[in-house]
Amino acid sequence: MDEQIREIIYSEAYETYYNGLNERLQEKYDYVEHIIKTQRIVNSKFIKKIEGSDFYEARISVGSNEYRTVVFAVDAGNFVECSQVLFLNSFLKKDKKQYKKEVRFAEKLIENYLED
Repeated sequence: MDEQIREIIYSEAYETYYNGLNERLQEKYDYVEHIIKTQRIVNSKFIKKIEGSDFYEARISVGSNEYRTVVFAVDAGNFVECSQVLFLNSFLKKDKKQYKKEVRFAEKLIENYLED
């Protein structure tokens, strides 16, 4: 079994989204989560910094559909060094404008997380 490098914390918004996915999509998400948990350096095919923000995106591809999960490195300034990540919200990627909306939503979720 692979050694766990990172713990993933799930927001309520993410859990609601994930639970609404079909089994095939959940398996894809689980695969990417496993990579994030067990690999110190994760290929940009699976995790990438969102420009102009403190967030990263977990990337899931299924056919021609691109799914994204907004991720926050909880205990470090960057993803590689962190041991805890927070999965905030997920969406089916449609266009670049959608990122701004999703990042704003993620910022609200972070505020709620930090208050708790």
